[in-house]
Amino acid sequence: MILEPITQQAVIETERYQLRPLQVSDAGLIALHTGDLRVARMTSSIPHPLPPGTTEAFIARCQSAERSEDAWAIDATKSGGAELLGVIGLKHVDDEACELGYWVAPQFWNSGIASEAVQALIEVNPLRCKTFFATVFQGNAASARVLTNCGFKYLGDAEGYCLSRDATLPTWTYSLRRD
Repeated sequence: MILEPITQQAVIETERYQLRPLQVSDAGLIALHTGDLRVARMTSSIPHPLPPGTTEAFIARCQSAERSEDAWAIDATKSGGAELLGVIGLKHVDDEACELGYWVAPQFWNSGIASEAVQALIEVNPLRCKTFFATVFQGNAASARVLTNCGFKYLGDAEGYCLSRDATLPTWTYSLRRD
């Protein structure tokens, strides 16, 4: 089955937040939060220290019509909160599968933000994925709980490279099938 390409990103509403496409004006807050080693070390792709231009390049890639990843700002302004609590994204694996990734700024950890954002993205399913995959480093039990609480099933152990640690680390891999 061939699907029409998705050129516009959806704005996704949750009870407390809005998942909206990244904007150039998000660069400062994204750089502030991803410049925190606690965030960078739990992701595979955020370097530390954060080189100049990295955030702007990421936003430009996510805004491109030829993008391979869609990303949304987790924005709480509708409920009187911060403009950028974190970022959630889907990488296009193939016509039917996506890889889910997210980070939340440390000052907002343990508040249900990631769970609400993951659940909303899965429910709306803007890329019409039949299967979602996600990988977390084995030291990141909080992200593993987010995934299992949102219905992801554990697939097994693997390894993944962490740019900020310059190391290959053990991971847990999860999937969620949408029929």
